[in-house]
Amino acid sequence: MTDTTNKGTGGGEEVAVVPQVTFQIDGIETSVPKGTLVIRAAEEIGIAIPRFCDHPLLEPVGACRQCLVEVSAPDRSGAVRPMPKPQPSCTLVATDGMQVSTQRTSPVAEKAQRGMLELLLINHPLDCPVCDKGGECPLQNQSMANGAATSRYLDVKRTFPKPIAVSTQILLDRERCVLCQRCTRFSDEIAGNPFIDLQKRGARQQIGRFDEDVLDFERPGASSGDQPVGAAHTDVSGAPFASYYSGNTVQICPVGALTSAAYRFRSRPFDLVSTPAVAEHDSCGSAIRVDHRRDTVMRRLASDDPVVNEEWITDKDRFAFTWQTAPDRLTTPLVRDRGEDGSRGELRPASWSEALEAAAEGLARAREAGGVGVLPGGRLTIEDSFAYAKFARVALRTNDVDHRARSHSAEESDFLAHAVAGRGIDVTFSDLEAAPSVLLVGLEAEEEGGVTFLRLRKGATKNDVRVFSIASHASSGLDRMNGTLLAAAPGTEPEWLDQIAAGGTDPAELADVSEALRGAGSVVLVGERLAAVPGAYSAVLRLVERTGARLAWIPRRIGERAGVETGTLPNLLPGGRPVVDPAARAEVAALWGGDELPADAGRSTSEILDALWVGQLGGVLAGGFEPEDLPDPAHARRALEQAGFVVALDVRSSEVTERADVVLPVAPPAEKDGSYWNWEGRVRTFGASLPSDAMPDHRVLDALADELDVELGTASLLDVREELGRLTPWAGQRVAAPTVAPSEPEPVEPGTAVLASWRLQLDVARLQDGERFLAGTAKRPVARISPVTAVAVGVADGEQVTVSTDRGSLTLPVAVTAMVDHVVWVPLRSPGSQVHETLGVAPGAVVRVAAAAGEGEA
Repeated sequence: MTDTTNKGTGGGEEVAVVPQVTFQIDGIETSVPKGTLVIRAAEEIGIAIPRFCDHPLLEPVGACRQCLVEVSAPDRSGAVRPMPKPQPSCTLVATDGMQVSTQRTSPVAEKAQRGMLELLLINHPLDCPVCDKGGECPLQNQSMANGAATSRYLDVKRTFPKPIAVSTQILLDRERCVLCQRCTRFSDEIAGNPFIDLQKRGARQQIGRFDEDVLDFERPGASSGDQPVGAAHTDVSGAPFASYYSGNTVQICPVGALTSAAYRFRSRPFDLVSTPAVAEHDSCGSAIRVDHRRDTVMRRLASDDPVVNEEWITDKDRFAFTWQTAPDRLTTPLVRDRGEDGSRGELRPASWSEALEAAAEGLARAREAGGVGVLPGGRLTIEDSFAYAKFARVALRTNDVDHRARSHSAEESDFLAHAVAGRGIDVTFSDLEAAPSVLLVGLEAEEEGGVTFLRLRKGATKNDVRVFSIASHASSGLDRMNGTLLAAAPGTEPEWLDQIAAGGTDPAELADVSEALRGAGSVVLVGERLAAVPGAYSAVLRLVERTGARLAWIPRRIGERAGVETGTLPNLLPGGRPVVDPAARAEVAALWGGDELPADAGRSTSEILDALWVGQLGGVLAGGFEPEDLPDPAHARRALEQAGFVVALDVRSSEVTERADVVLPVAPPAEKDGSYWNWEGRVRTFGASLPSDAMPDHRVLDALADELDVELGTASLLDVREELGRLTPWAGQRVAAPTVAPSEPEPVEPGTAVLASWRLQLDVARLQDGERFLAGTAKRPVARISPVTAVAVGVADGEQVTVSTDRGSLTLPVAVTAMVDHVVWVPLRSPGSQVHETLGVAPGAVVRVAAAAGEGEA
């Protein structure tokens, strides 16, 4: 049978019809696409077949044999004959005329399933009362429903020392394992970080840490720089688990064999209240489930969201939530008293009415004394971001607002206004899986993109998506995507992009990627790091124009896209409206009450800090950003100290709140309703997981505006969303594409190198505070240099090298890597390698490189 439904795409293009097969399950006739597994077909008609190893996102293996069914199928003559033995429905493909009987109608299938269940329980310990999986365990459920009341097994059960610390975060109780291989298949197929596998045979067969010697396997891209900080060595192989996605193995384990060190023995599933939420750590907007008990978050799990994260999340999204209840959590407003001579006193607790009154008076004075800059930070919800954008224009009468607490540029502002704002959903996660080719520029997908990496890897391994990356070296993530490196020194990206656009042939990879990007559906993914490279965004736009490739911008922080769309940029109003366009200002002003909006483009983050330093601005309203993320943290601190008046809205005490005159506490994500705008342009809403008296930013700003005699209209979530709904995308002239010329690279003298850097997914960011188990899985900071550079410096692999500027120096172990010569790569913000703080420069700068004292000496 064939499905003859017209499946055109709406543009006249037709897709191939899908062949169908018709067969019976428990006497019910059903039709499914050819190639469908019997277990999936049963699910579609509401028949549940027990299983342990089966998972819809993993390749079938038939390992547990719990899904056995009785099957009859037509032979060559057309006669329906029974198969001699029950068959695993998770590996059996449905065919025309097949007749399947499950445990519901077949005594044979029921007996087979009961037998398999008894076999699994022979050595399984009776740990249910203390097992973390108890209460949500498929083995427990099936034993209760279909298992025998007593055991016929009288011998001693198999035992192992427990638990094995696979990593500082993941613990393994081997005697509980039913050998379903879900964990090993996930690690191998999805994340590409194989770390455990079946060891030994027969009755001693077990899941153990991946023994590379025994299994003759070498992990792609493995080096000393990929080893985690807290490498555990309790197993004979001594091979640590270095993966950002290990927590998924705990969630998909059908028994309690794999557990989380952070959650182990802390709660029972039936004691928890679950709330759907959205992860706050990166711009993917992954769906999660927050489980809490007695107003305390106990764990976070991945939710099923097929269009975004499927059923996977990063360990950072899963485990890094304790920052929201850290000891330095702000619970009451703080006000700083000033002496008659203007001296700054200590911050003291105050009531909300006193703090709001003090903040309003100070901001009003600062507004008249030169103006107020607004620095909201990049992790806001859509509603909070909109409130900052409106507060800046309506209450403070300024366009000096910028959420980019990182390296940024005017070129980036124009790029975002021209190519990102108001575009809606263009490139999606699904597009990455189906694209013929994907070019990464200024983006390390695994480190900076979260589940973006998983979707890219899925496309590369299943659909032969070709991934190219312009970078200093091939990371382990690029290797696991079977990607191709376009080796480029930092700062040379515009040159590479222009050569690709022109179809250059030197080196040979250029012609290859140029031709690949001209394929229909190809995608160029750019990261926020390109803001530090003059001319890079301009070159990206030229590239996509000439090749026809689609473009997507993937920032690190969840609130960056919302800031672009709601107008927390100095050149943009909500909906992609240019600040300098009179018609755009008139549209927004009409919605906001008719008052004329400021006409000139405002200052960027760096310009706001410069203006505070020299006294051109009277004050600043900060919404929770970290000076350490800026290219010159010391200058940011000095500027805040020099500011006439500082108001800070934050969840926890920080370097900004320590320098503020008024501190207003706001609610963390777990304690408020809101929505996030992910990098695709997709809006994901969430509700508060915990009851709280803490107010979200938009409510605090509304109350602050009232004190300034301004009606902001952001007191409730409904009000904000209603107003956002009336702000349609801008239909007028967009900001012109930037045309910035590349800068001339600095000369590289002997003893120096060009600095390359990006942030690792797990580093010293404040949103990872308090999770000591997760911190142990972070990669060890290393300095990567090529063999040529290592010889020039006089160091060998594993020895120490010092990278320095006039500001300071950092010393790290060397990882000799196949990469561009005369380039040194170090993590941007990891323990012992905080580039901005220590060196005071951004990637692309020329730094000194030398063997550390005592190293490299003959």
